[in-house]
Amino acid sequence: MIYEVLQVVTEEVNNYLNANAVTLENIANVEQEGEGDSSGVILTLLSMKEEFTLKNQSNYQINGTEVNYKNPKVNLNLYILFSANNATYKESLKSISKIMQFFQGKRIFTQANTSFLREGDMLDVKDFKFIVDLFTPSFEELNFIWGTLGGKQYPSAIYKISLIEIERDTILKKGAVISGLDNELNSN
Repeated sequence: MIYEVLQVVTEEVNNYLNANAVTLENIANVEQEGEGDSSGVILTLLSMKEEFTLKNQSNYQINGTEVNYKNPKVNLNLYILFSANNATYKESLKSISKIMQFFQGKRIFTQANTSFLREGDMLDVKDFKFIVDLFTPSFEELNFIWGTLGGKQYPSAIYKISLIEIERDTILKKGAVISGLDNELNSN
């Protein structure tokens, strides 16, 4: 679901910009500004973090008189980086401003309010909901991020995508629903 969410975000931003300005790539692999396929805005996954507050959810589903036990869903927060790699610094700043305008107008993405190409890898995308918020790291964290990505800093914005659910449809065990209690006490 990680790729699918990033693809949905890429397509939605491109629809807003009326162009294919955003590409899903690793900014660390970009050679020079404004060259080849890497010109425009590059969307990069920086990090993933499990949402521990939702870790203790129930791990069963009741279907009629049957109980299916599963492992609990994994809830993730994704940290993504939009980096502008245009031919000029001015154009890069304009691109980042447009990205920020888009997310200011649309923070919540659901199956109902999102349009994306439902073909190829995206055929398995069903119901989803995620929230995108601007993330502002400290100067020290920002320095560490760009140092890890190769040292060259581009005009950029970092966003946190909240509550991506990862669930494999595997049943661990089946059981029956408890339908009543017997009030008799057996004494031996």
